[in-house]
Amino acid sequence: MRSLRRPVLTTVVGAILSLFCVLEVNLSWMTPFAARALFALLGLYLCYLENPLARRWEGSRLLAAVDHGLGILAAGCCAYVMVEGKALGQRAGLYTTLDIVVGVIGIALVLEATRRSIGWTLPILSLVFIVYALVGPYLPNGFFPHRGYDLARIVGQTFLRTEGVFGTALSVMFTYVFLFVLFGAFLSATGATGFIIDVSKRLFGRSTGGPAKIAVASSGLLGSLSGSAVANAVTSGTFTIPLMRSSGFSREVAGGISAAAASGGALVPPVMGAGAYMMLEIIDPPVTYLQIVRAAILPAVLYYFSLFCIVHFYARRQGVLAADRDDRPTPSLAQGMVFCSGLLSLIGMLVVGYSPYRSATVSLVVLVVLGLCHPRTRIGPRKLLGAFVESAQGAVALIAASACVGIIIGVVILTGVGTAFPSAIVPLAEHSLFLALVAIMACSLVLGMGLPSAVCYLLLATLVGPVLGRLGVPVLAAHLFIFYFGLMSMVTPPVALAAYATASLAGGDIMRTGLAAFRFSLVGFTLPYMFVYRPELLLLGQGGEIAPLGLVVVAVLVAVAGIVALAAAIAGQLHTRLGVRSRMLLLLAAGLLLFPGTYRVPYLCLGLLDIAGGVLLAAIWVIDYRRREEPAGGVPVNASAIPAREQ
Repeated sequence: MRSLRRPVLTTVVGAILSLFCVLEVNLSWMTPFAARALFALLGLYLCYLENPLARRWEGSRLLAAVDHGLGILAAGCCAYVMVEGKALGQRAGLYTTLDIVVGVIGIALVLEATRRSIGWTLPILSLVFIVYALVGPYLPNGFFPHRGYDLARIVGQTFLRTEGVFGTALSVMFTYVFLFVLFGAFLSATGATGFIIDVSKRLFGRSTGGPAKIAVASSGLLGSLSGSAVANAVTSGTFTIPLMRSSGFSREVAGGISAAAASGGALVPPVMGAGAYMMLEIIDPPVTYLQIVRAAILPAVLYYFSLFCIVHFYARRQGVLAADRDDRPTPSLAQGMVFCSGLLSLIGMLVVGYSPYRSATVSLVVLVVLGLCHPRTRIGPRKLLGAFVESAQGAVALIAASACVGIIIGVVILTGVGTAFPSAIVPLAEHSLFLALVAIMACSLVLGMGLPSAVCYLLLATLVGPVLGRLGVPVLAAHLFIFYFGLMSMVTPPVALAAYATASLAGGDIMRTGLAAFRFSLVGFTLPYMFVYRPELLLLGQGGEIAPLGLVVVAVLVAVAGIVALAAAIAGQLHTRLGVRSRMLLLLAAGLLLFPGTYRVPYLCLGLLDIAGGVLLAAIWVIDYRRREEPAGGVPVNASAIPAREQ
């Protein structure tokens, strides 16, 4: 009987959490502060049920009691804030002893819930900020000193008011993200996940390196719905990694390709994980959801084009051909119609002007109604309950992380470091925009270690946000730059969470899988610089207006040429295997194409460097084409035929 209690409670709480979000976001029965507190209450309690103190002692009665007790205590702290919300606002700065005690316990339990769900990185960072708030007067000049605050002021700011745990981060998760997590779960319940993979197999199954291209295509489509690189990697990798292994890819390479493909999924419109909704709240002057989606289209296409290129060249170099004809199933028409109808209804409502949460809600109804038309897509009561519970379980880590990020944001607002930190970057940007972007990239990659990409973006946007408008580029381009590198942290060793997930599926070495993922996504690391220096790739002009079509076409052609050159250089393959000299020349061509030139040729909208890089790439292409004696990869191989260094 005891073993059933946790699953039953998990099911009940998960269903209540999902139902509450759908109803409250659309009907607004409660005040925003109280609604967020109840959202955190259910999420934190579920987090303690889902993530026991120690997995190896999961069957222990004592530890089960501890988990339940901590979950109830966390729920109690949130309930206190929910009930006392208005009174807490009236006595701000004059909090009672009970207020402070509840706040301290609440902060500790948020930190512990975050540690259980995503690891130590974010809780430690939050503790560093709390210590920073306490010891501000004693810090040297280089560490942004301030006048310092006592424990009561810090607790009030981070837990008892709307700037902390129950602030912007949790609001975005509650208002926007959760409904799209639910949308993805409903699509999965209708069989849309299988439809996506079947379509990918159908399109790319017979091309060179077909299984790897299937992984790239399916990850791009699935990732837009899930918004989580790790969830995307696990979902698509379960199908695509065995396909790649059977075609001749090594364990580490198969895992690396899956991780690299999964990490870009949150950049794919229209859903884009949580990043788009964060931007709605943060960017000033405000932008619309459609502006964000429009700007993200070409970077997403170019990222996956770069993966296709490097996978294609790598497969030719290793002699990996297509999948077997039997591996090209016929996609289900019923599942396809439900999938397309749900996605088109979502996009259509957004285009018409409905809010993201209202659009997601209507799309959920469309999925359920259309799913009734066929047994394979029907969402019955059992599937409906399963989708609710799955959504809640999938959102637990994001709820805990967003609450924990709220602690950091509260300290940033309290101490003023949000304006002091950018002041250190402004002089750098005045002398070199490139160096400022490199510094922001480094911060994104470091802070992204072990954090969800949306959380990483929120942290950087909070810290660097005030300086973004002074970088001399469109604000939306600067925010997408930060968001993009938050995604890339998922495949940047030593902490590459997406690669860790795929390594376990492939049975490969974790570090070698992480390095392979980094290598395959390396071309994508140039894209944020490209769209900052060429905002036409975001369909934006230099002043943030809509870019002319001619400039967009030129920017895309230059980007495509640069991507092909860089992908071929990294893979060491074009028409034939490339030597060191050819690879160096291709790197030079890529650098010329991707580097922003200052002088542009009149009437061509091209820089001299662009022309030089294009000519060099064309010359290498022609020379290598003439040099080939027969098509590379003419004979299919198995894993044993791959060089030992790739195994």
